[in-house]
Amino acid sequence: MPVFLWKGTDRTGKAQKGEVEADNVTLARQLIVRKGINVRSVKPKPKDISEYLPFLKRGVQERDLVIFVRQFSTMIDAGMPVVQCLEILQDQQQNQTFKQIIRQVKTDVESGATLSEALKKHPKVFDNLFVNLVAAGEMGGILDVILGRLAAYIEKMAKLKKRVKGAMTYPGIVISIAIVVVAVILVYVIPVFAGLFKDAGVKLPPVTLFVMDMSSFVQSYIHWMILALIALAFVFKKIRGNPKGRDLTDRTFLKMPVFGMLLRKVAVARFTRTLGTMLTSGVPILEGLDIVANTAGNTVVERAIRKARAAIAEGRPVAEPLQETHVFPTMVTQMIAVGESTGALDSMLGKIADFYDEEVDVAVDALTSLLEPMLIVFLGVTIGGLLIAMYMPIFQIADVVGRSS
Repeated sequence: MPVFLWKGTDRTGKAQKGEVEADNVTLARQLIVRKGINVRSVKPKPKDISEYLPFLKRGVQERDLVIFVRQFSTMIDAGMPVVQCLEILQDQQQNQTFKQIIRQVKTDVESGATLSEALKKHPKVFDNLFVNLVAAGEMGGILDVILGRLAAYIEKMAKLKKRVKGAMTYPGIVISIAIVVVAVILVYVIPVFAGLFKDAGVKLPPVTLFVMDMSSFVQSYIHWMILALIALAFVFKKIRGNPKGRDLTDRTFLKMPVFGMLLRKVAVARFTRTLGTMLTSGVPILEGLDIVANTAGNTVVERAIRKARAAIAEGRPVAEPLQETHVFPTMVTQMIAVGESTGALDSMLGKIADFYDEEVDVAVDALTSLLEPMLIVFLGVTIGGLLIAMYMPIFQIADVVGRSS
């Protein structure tokens, strides 16, 4: 629906301005007048440049979503109607992409759709977990409580994701810088030394000859090497896009030393946090397991959850089939069994999630502590070895000059 910008004055004569949705200018003017505004001007809102250039559009960040849910929960708790809440949230939203989505949700709700039905039309922002929890809140009349839980859940998941990304980013940046530095040395610095040694006519050590040959190779084939790296990245992306390839890479990641254990702990934390939040909000366990499987992020974990769900649907307790998958640690399944037997499965899952959040922090710290000395040694051996290989002939030349004088 078109959006119009308006200016006018209220009953006290104070200047006001804003925007309104309407099919045309006449209807827009009528809507503004109903608010008690003396309209001075109404004109169509100009389109943002990002609407013509989609790649410039800013995505909806987790932080945007958390603020939206927190404020929505507070306004619902204060007794405000859903449509009014959405209108206020739309007006104060700075992210234009999110602003447009909220506007569409508000329009759908005004047309008679439930909030969960309106949110479901935007799966890239509001996933199945979000939509199902909102639906449960609407049915139970506790939408404000559900939105509060959602905000807490999104914040904790964002913190977990940020922690893992931070652990992966550091070594990636260091290795990338090292590769660039080595490439610059081989392409630009080594040839200068090679010319100097050629003019001096000295016999070069084998290590220096090896470095000079490597420099010549890199100079000749650096473009092909860059293309090969791009091709490898493209092939890896294609493999990950294929179900069998994704399954193979996911199994490989979980079997990797140190890193695999970190991924396993992240998967357990995500599983228990998500399922616990859904059970606390009144979502049936089988439906909750379906949604958790879809948000697992790893095909091995997803397959294990679906296998456990099938067994639970047949009447088995929750803990037993989870233990039989050999994906979840024994401590986790035992705690789930205790929570199930005491009728406090949702709170027990929350405790497990809190514990594994801390375990992820410990694992990330351990991984960082392990990688730091390895990276320092790698940089020292690589760059230091190149420099030593180039300076060895210089020492020989200095020694010859010293003897001749």
